[in-house]
Amino acid sequence: MSKIIAVTNQKGGVGKTTTCVNLSACIAAAGERVLVVDIDPQGNTSSGLGARVTEEMPTVYEVMAGEAALNDSLLKTPEKNLRLLPSDLRLAGAEIELAGMTARERVLSEALAPAREAFDWIFIDCPPSLGLITLNALCAADSVLIPIQCEYYALEGVSALMGTIRKVQGINPRLAIEGFVLTMLDSRTNLGMQVAREVRRVFKGKVYDTVIPRNVRLSEAPSHGLPIHLYDPRSLGAQSYQRLAEEFLASAERR
Repeated sequence: MSKIIAVTNQKGGVGKTTTCVNLSACIAAAGERVLVVDIDPQGNTSSGLGARVTEEMPTVYEVMAGEAALNDSLLKTPEKNLRLLPSDLRLAGAEIELAGMTARERVLSEALAPAREAFDWIFIDCPPSLGLITLNALCAADSVLIPIQCEYYALEGVSALMGTIRKVQGINPRLAIEGFVLTMLDSRTNLGMQVAREVRRVFKGKVYDTVIPRNVRLSEAPSHGLPIHLYDPRSLGAQSYQRLAEEFLASAERR
């Protein structure tokens, strides 16, 4: 039975998609069977894993709408053990369609049910909002992974997200905090280090030791449709996500 993890933060530009793509790919490279579900209409996770989604291809939208089978909609990625359920702008209208459905918050959970035996880990990359799409991810998930940018106002919006998680736990009691990932650290600035210390103080014991730095190669990799460990394995970004994957798997084993 796989563990489903929603990667989310309602604040945009915090390294959420970068973390989802590269952490999942590094975990797959370690031999785990991994599925990434892109539920952001922008489809950045899909393109970052090399998918070129066309109108003829089924996406997460068709799977949630019951118009396509999950297994027929999964794509291969450059990483052998990693599969992708892609997304594109078709998902943008799903919020309105979901609003009229019964059990609207559980549509994604039911859609992903067939995958739980086939994969060890399922990562859901959420849009930077707390709408019905993200609610579906939180109701489907076992835990939440929250990237936090090491910059001013880093904690802005996290309190609202934590409030949403507490509310969702009324519907999905198993939902837990997997951890917080510090991203985009510029170690040359005092501010970045101060933010990192503050996040560790606020979320004591829930913040991963590995910090993801600002790295040019990390920002280049998506345009090549490759996770960082395949694009430039010697880069600081690749080494950081590989360490995070090791820490993530070691932490999961202890639970």
